[in-house]
Amino acid sequence: MHMLYNSDNYAVVQIDMAAEQAGLHLAQALTRGGYEIVDKFARKEIFIEGALAESFKEGVEALIESSPSIEEFDAYLERYAGMAQQPVVMH
Repeated sequence: MHMLYNSDNYAVVQIDMAAEQAGLHLAQALTRGGYEIVDKFARKEIFIEGALAESFKEGVEALIESSPSIEEFDAYLERYAGMAQQPVVMH
């Protein structure tokens, strides 16, 4: 688990899990994982994986090339956080 981004509005965590940890055989997948995006004000989160996670990663990489401001990066995250349905629950 790696914290990739943390602003006043959003937090993004990259989660990688080896296939053995996910209970999969190596023939099925070498790794599993994705990104958890937390909207701090809406107190909701979303976990994205697969093709959506790959699209997210590519968009972030393209955005980073332009040296974005925090506001620009938060605007990008807002597109994904808008899909969040899971409420954030403190343990």
